[in-house]
Amino acid sequence: MKLNEMANSSFVSDIKQILDQARQKAYSAINVAMVEAYWFVGKKIVEQEQQGQQRAGYGQSLIKELSKVLTLDFGKGFSETNIRSFRLFYLTFPEYLSIQQTLSAKLSWSHFQLIMRVSNLNARAYYLKEAADNGWSVRTLDRNISTLYYDRLLLSQKEEPVKDEMIEKTKKLQQDKFEFIKNPSVLEFLNLPANTGYTESELESALINNLQNFILELGKGFAFVEQQQLIRTETRDYFIDMVFYNYLLKCFVLIDLKTSRISHEDVGQMDMYVRMYDELKKSADDNPTLGIVLCTETDQDIARYSILKGNEQIFATKYKLFLPTEEELRTEIERGKLVLKLQFDK
Repeated sequence: MKLNEMANSSFVSDIKQILDQARQKAYSAINVAMVEAYWFVGKKIVEQEQQGQQRAGYGQSLIKELSKVLTLDFGKGFSETNIRSFRLFYLTFPEYLSIQQTLSAKLSWSHFQLIMRVSNLNARAYYLKEAADNGWSVRTLDRNISTLYYDRLLLSQKEEPVKDEMIEKTKKLQQDKFEFIKNPSVLEFLNLPANTGYTESELESALINNLQNFILELGKGFAFVEQQQLIRTETRDYFIDMVFYNYLLKCFVLIDLKTSRISHEDVGQMDMYVRMYDELKKSADDNPTLGIVLCTETDQDIARYSILKGNEQIFATKYKLFLPTEEELRTEIERGKLVLKLQFDK
């Protein structure tokens, strides 16, 4: 049997189905254990806080110290932000143990994180049930919460048009049935290294690798920190293309690469990254974080850099002194695109 014939045969289809089901079972087991563990951690924190409630700031210092200990013993996944989420999980769903049999295998930790931010109790219960019953992906749930789907249903005289519109607009969001494999929470829970490959297209990932080496060779004082660095807030995960530290400027430099024309959304996103980085990552000894958006198809490749706390003029001067120039970066992007094109055309 030839390869193309085998790929379309019922024999191979049956084997694929077996493996698909095995993956789903494996994920369900991991997911149930992970969500349950986070709930119990949150419960322990609340109980410990109640014992020391007369001490000012006890809860905050407790979470800070707990984060340090757990990170040493278990690796990533136990930042102060995450631990506050565990605490909130217990406070939001104190009855979790009574509903876990019907929900845990169907809803991931990311689902619960989204539903926790819904303040309306009726809406929260609705999203919980609908997401589990209908197999909503995390992206579908996120869209429905963000567009006030529950509220719009209540206000509508006819629910069907609203439901039909939602199903139509979330079709693409439901296509990736193994999106859980890409969930950083699962990887962190199992203490496995994050797979960065899924977060970027082949072209973009290759360009990032080229630029990383280029900046380290040409830039003054740059040290590479991480590619596709995960930044987690209490509501969702974000990935920054490249993170450097410049020991001459004494600050982090975030670089986001776009393979399309720059937009105001790109600039706003980088501004948000910079603010999050200053709050969650930089130390008191570091200067404000710099953010740079690099674009491959625009009149101005360096679209915007964000400088916080009123130091724009001072850091703009240093930025131009120690970072490769716009022309140098533009030339390197075009060179990288040409090399990749030649490789793909072979």
